[in-house]
Amino acid sequence: MEMTREEWRDVLWLLSPWLIGGYLDFLFQGVLYCQFVNYHTYYKDDRCALKLVVYSLAVLTTLKSAQVFLLVWMQSVVYFTDIEGAIQLSYNAWWQVGNAVMVATIGVYVQAFFLHRLKVISGSWLVILPNATIFLLAYIAIILATYFNTARRLEHLARWFAIHFACTFVGDLLLASSTAYFLLRCSQNNGLKQNNTLINSLIRLTFQTCAPATLCAMFNLIFSQAYRGNDKLVSAAFNMALPKLYAISMMWTINARRSLRLVNSSRSISSREPRFVEELEDIQLDTSLSSIQIHTQIETIQHIDDHGDIYAVLKKKRARKKEITAPKQSLCVEVPEESESSSFKASPI
Repeated sequence: MEMTREEWRDVLWLLSPWLIGGYLDFLFQGVLYCQFVNYHTYYKDDRCALKLVVYSLAVLTTLKSAQVFLLVWMQSVVYFTDIEGAIQLSYNAWWQVGNAVMVATIGVYVQAFFLHRLKVISGSWLVILPNATIFLLAYIAIILATYFNTARRLEHLARWFAIHFACTFVGDLLLASSTAYFLLRCSQNNGLKQNNTLINSLIRLTFQTCAPATLCAMFNLIFSQAYRGNDKLVSAAFNMALPKLYAISMMWTINARRSLRLVNSSRSISSREPRFVEELEDIQLDTSLSSIQIHTQIETIQHIDDHGDIYAVLKKKRARKKEITAPKQSLCVEVPEESESSSFKASPI
């Protein structure tokens, strides 16, 4: 069957973006499976709550890839000779009509994780309220856009899609900037060099992990406004890749704990005491912020206990005045007189 010029144009601009987006989805899902395997291998001792968050993300992204496979199969195989029927799937097939809501659901899931991390860093729920409001507005907007799409009220469709894409992009930028700001402020107020090194690493990690998803959201916004959805659907390719980029950024952040722990411990602790490398625990995520006071007898040595993390140190800095008057658990590093530089032991007080 030979296609007319109009049919070829429809295939190029209305159908191929879905196919390209499907390829990107499968590619990024492969990356995610590698990240999930790494997490399962190296973080068996994580809290049950964090394991549940990670494994739930694995289920969500797998289901999303199954939906994408169904979408591509129906559009490119079942409706291979029916171009108009394939185009109409965007308005009457649940797996294609609901794609935007599925994308936004995974996005909100990941954004909630990073909002929780920002709350732990800043120590205040008020800090995350602007971001939470923006993300909630974006989710409501995409639900309304999906409703108007199924109802064929296309005059309202572009407006709500624009609100959703704009709120998503602005929210991502604000979230990354807020996280970096509070980490930087803690770094400036912190007197321990090792803590500053960890915080600076976290600041770099914040922008590295948010960059792919934020850029994808930006292109999604640009192309959704540059072309009308009924003649050119370029933004569909970016929108289908977006949830997997969000998930990759979350898993990148979670799995980076191990590399950050090893890199930063090698700078501050001699390789002749490997047990202390293992005790630098949960640099980014642990929210069981136990009250630990750190004493050192050697200027270049710092020890964080197994139940603490760098965020615990940051929170302790904010509550230092209260800790002075309250009884605390602490760690003291004792140095034998005969060999201060080669060996030491930690004993509780």
